[in-house]
Amino acid sequence: MSKGLLKSSVSVSSMTFLSRILGFIRDVIIARIFGASLVADAFFIAFKIPNFLRRLFAEGAFSLAFVPVLSEYKAQRGEEDVKRLADSVVASLGLTLLVVTIIGVIAAPLLVMIFAPGFIGNEGKFELAVDMLRITFPYIFFISLTAFAGSILNTYGRFAVPAFTPVLLNISLIFAAVVMAPYFDQPIMALAWGVFIAGVAQLLFQFPFLAKIRMLPRPRRGADDEGVSRIKKLMLPAIFGSSVAQINLLIDTLLASFLVTGSISWLYYSDRLVEFPLGVFGVALATVILPRLSQQHTIESPQQFSQTLDWALRWVAIIAMPSTVGLMLLAEPMLVTLFQYGAFTEHDVAMAGKSLLAYSLGLAAFIMIKVLAAGFYSRHDMKTPVKIAVIAMVANMVLNLALVFPLQHAGLALATSLSAWLNAVCLLYLLRREGIYQARSGWSVLFARIAIATVLMGFVLFFLVPALSEWVEQLWYQRGLSLVLWLFIGAAVYLLSLYLAGLRWHHMVSPRLSSDEQGQA
Repeated sequence: MSKGLLKSSVSVSSMTFLSRILGFIRDVIIARIFGASLVADAFFIAFKIPNFLRRLFAEGAFSLAFVPVLSEYKAQRGEEDVKRLADSVVASLGLTLLVVTIIGVIAAPLLVMIFAPGFIGNEGKFELAVDMLRITFPYIFFISLTAFAGSILNTYGRFAVPAFTPVLLNISLIFAAVVMAPYFDQPIMALAWGVFIAGVAQLLFQFPFLAKIRMLPRPRRGADDEGVSRIKKLMLPAIFGSSVAQINLLIDTLLASFLVTGSISWLYYSDRLVEFPLGVFGVALATVILPRLSQQHTIESPQQFSQTLDWALRWVAIIAMPSTVGLMLLAEPMLVTLFQYGAFTEHDVAMAGKSLLAYSLGLAAFIMIKVLAAGFYSRHDMKTPVKIAVIAMVANMVLNLALVFPLQHAGLALATSLSAWLNAVCLLYLLRREGIYQARSGWSVLFARIAIATVLMGFVLFFLVPALSEWVEQLWYQRGLSLVLWLFIGAAVYLLSLYLAGLRWHHMVSPRLSSDEQGQA
C-alpha cells in the first residue's frame, strides 16, 4: 500500500516531467517566433483567462470537492452508486460549463478589460486579445470535463493517464506555431486555434480509459441529487480556496499590463520555469495523496492520515530546497538556453531572470500549500483553507502595491512568493494545532542533511558554472547540453551528499511509522 503511494507519485511525476519538457519546447518555439512582443502579450492574456478558470474550477474547486465524495462512494457503496454519481455530476457540470462558455465568448471584450486593463487604448493589442479569447475560451468547457474524467481515473488509481493528458496541449501548440502559423494573416492566431484543438483532444483521449474501468459517464439529470448537492456545497468554499493563487497571478498580470511592454511575457516565462518543479513534484504529491487521505478519513484512521501528510511534507523538503537554490543560481543560464533565440533578446533574459529569482523564493511554499490544503479538503473542510487564503490574498495585494514601484514586474513576483509563505505557514499551524497532523520524529536530522547537501550543491554551481557571456556565445545545442550537464552535476552532488549524510531510500519510501517511531508514539 505504502509502496503503491510512492509508485503512483513517481508515475505522475514521470508523465508530468514529459509534459513540462514538451512545454519548454513549446515555449522555446513561441519565444523564438514571437518574442516578448505586443502579439505575444495579447496571446498570453487570451490563454491566461481560460487557464485561470481551468485552475480555478476544473483542477481547483471541482476536483477538490468531487474526489473526496467519489472516494467515499467507492469505499462505502456499490459500483452502481458510484456510476450513478458520475452520471449525475457530468450532466450538471456539462450544462453549467456550456452556459459559462457561451457567456465568456460573448463577453470577451469585457474579460480582456478586467484581466488586462492596460490594453485599453491600445487598439491593436486589445482587439487582437479579444479575437483570440473568443477562440480560446471554449477550452474551459473541454478541459473541465477532462479534469472530471481525470478525477475518476485518479480515484481508481489510474494516475498516469490524467498526468499524460497535458502533453496533448503542448503538442497542439507546437504544431500550431510551426505548421499552422504561416497560413494565417496574423500568425499568432494559430496559437489560439491550437488551444481550442488541444481541449477537444484532451477530453477524447480520456474516453477509452474510462470505458475500460466501466466508468464512462452518460449524462443523467437528477439520478443522484444527494451526492451532487454535497459536491456543490463543497465547491463554493473550494472555489475561494483554490482561487487565491490564481487571483494573485491575475493581479500580477493586471498590474503588469500597466508596465512596459514585455512585462507580462517576462512574468510568464519565469513562472513557467517555477512551474516545472511545482508541477512535476508538488502537483504529483497532491494528486496522489488526496484520494488516499480521503479514504483514510472515511475509514477513520487519524494516525495513518497524519503519517501520509508527514511523508508528503518530507518529500517537499527534499525536493523544494535544492530546486530553489538551483533555480536561483541557474536562472539566467536556463532562460538563455530555453528562450534567447530570434525575437527573445538578451534584455528579455535579464528582465525574466529578475522575476524568476523572486518566484523561486516561494517554490517551497507553493508546493506546501498543495499538500497541506489536501489535508483539509480530504476531510471535507473547505472553510479553513478559504479563510487562510483570503488573508494571504489581501497580503499579496498590499505587497504588490508596495513592491511594484521599486521593483517593477519582479516586485509582483516577490509579493506572490511572500504571500504564499504566509498561506503555507498558517495551514501548517492549524493542522498541528487541531491535532490533524503530528510530525514524526527525525525532522531536525532530515533538515540538517538537506541543508548540508543543498549548500554543497550550491557551492559547486556558484563557483563552477560558466559566466553568462559564455552561455550566450554557444549554439543552441551546446547550451542545451551544458544545461543538462550542470543540472546532472547539481543533482548528483546533492544526492551523493544526502547519502553521505546518512539518508537512505527506506527512510523515505513509506508513509508508515518505523518500528522505532511506533515505540515512541
